[in-house]
Amino acid sequence: MARRKVSIIGAGNVGATAAQRIVDKQLADVVLVDIVPGVPQGKALDLAESGPIEGYDSQITGTNEYKETANSDIVVITAGIPRKPGMSRDDLLRTNYDIVKGVTEQVVKNSPNTILIVVSNPLDAMVQTAYRVSKFPKGRVIGMAGVLDSARFRTFISMELKVSVDNVHAFVLGGHGDTMVPLPRYATVSGIPITELLPKETIDQMADRARNGGAEIVKLLNTSAWYAPSSSIVEMVDVILNDRKKILPCAAFLEGEYGINGLYVGVPVKLGGNGIEKVIEISLTNEERSALHKSAAAVKELTDIIGV
Repeated sequence: MARRKVSIIGAGNVGATAAQRIVDKQLADVVLVDIVPGVPQGKALDLAESGPIEGYDSQITGTNEYKETANSDIVVITAGIPRKPGMSRDDLLRTNYDIVKGVTEQVVKNSPNTILIVVSNPLDAMVQTAYRVSKFPKGRVIGMAGVLDSARFRTFISMELKVSVDNVHAFVLGGHGDTMVPLPRYATVSGIPITELLPKETIDQMADRARNGGAEIVKLLNTSAWYAPSSSIVEMVDVILNDRKKILPCAAFLEGEYGINGLYVGVPVKLGGNGIEKVIEISLTNEERSALHKSAAAVKELTDIIGV
């Protein structure tokens, strides 16, 4: 049986760490693509040389060409310039639009049946770009944001309550950025809503910290996060390759769900071997719904600017 193949476009911190985690778990062979000569080749060779010690046989290829990505089961797009301190996600918009458009064209040419996971920022506008350019069915173009945002929220809940992260479930809706909508009512510890365990003030602080989780790390490191983003990518890769049918928050193309039409927005979806197999609609309070619509409006402003 041929091994599965995942191509990662962009061999920076996020891409290379995702490659490492995919081969560590022996999920697939990995092709690492980057425009900088030597970088994907060097990182791939370094990872290959960890194989005998870590015990994985997955093949890792580094390349500046797209032909090696042919017939990938999944392609992860992390390419783009990262945020610098003081830079808003919108500043990234035009530059990363051109990058993601070019990457998507190359990917589709080589892997017409692949599933795309887009990670480049500003996330919601970039996944919509990939969807329009690829002309793939909407279920095969997915944005990675909610898995990361909810992991941040879960981390803060577990720190606050001093309980295992395994006990904590939570998710966030909306665009990936300042308008995201953490949902405390649906955040639980072993099935107990956190609204029963913590005062509203504490919950609001944690939700706010989750919302600004990316900016907090940019401030400390002077560059974007990569460990948690790469873990989030790998969870999605694992769920798709192994057809696990997990319900995860992802950026999905909505056509009327939640009263939003023709836009990629973060919502809970059932993820499986075909990509997004179902958008899960949950009931929202008026306040939550209006926060979600405000978030969608912020996404629409960006997609309008780049005409996707």
